[in-house]
Amino acid sequence: MLASPQTVARGLTLETHRRRIDIISDPEFVADLADLDLDELRSRRRMCVELEGELSYLRRLLHGRIDLLAFERRRRRGEERQSLSDALPGILGDPSRSGVSDHVTVTGTRTDPPSIPEPGRRAIDFVLGDDFLSRLPEMSDADLADVAERLGQAEQDVSQQRATVHTAERILGEELRRRYRDGLASVDELLPG
Repeated sequence: MLASPQTVARGLTLETHRRRIDIISDPEFVADLADLDLDELRSRRRMCVELEGELSYLRRLLHGRIDLLAFERRRRRGEERQSLSDALPGILGDPSRSGVSDHVTVTGTRTDPPSIPEPGRRAIDFVLGDDFLSRLPEMSDADLADVAERLGQAEQDVSQQRATVHTAERILGEELRRRYRDGLASVDELLPG
């Protein structure tokens, strides 16, 4: 099954420590789905759902930093009158500032942040690990521009990864729906016995 990066499935060799985004991005991940057993199909879809949750959370973290940095840059240009510390609750608490809403499940209840893998060598790990917020008052305008560029690039990368995951999840979901519609799978199998 592809759910574990240490497994081999249908000729798709998975290396130890292979990132899930690389697994999902591989064209083999959504190829020949009619040949997969139902458990494998569900496992792949579950991997997409879990990774999408993590990527959405990382994107929200990036948006928070982008919003804080944008506020500081506007403040320095004289477009904001409040200090960053006074404006902080409004910046981080107002979803309309970043275009991001609260993380809500389909049922409408709040969820806990996803379990994010330990920081590694990914670009986003370096961007999110940067302590620029604590150095904000001392940073030059050029430093702020550099951080803004790195945050923007990381946000684009995460957004692209989310789009890849959404595409794979849609394709897997279509195959699951086809099986239910054609009587090849039963929703009763999902109910506790």
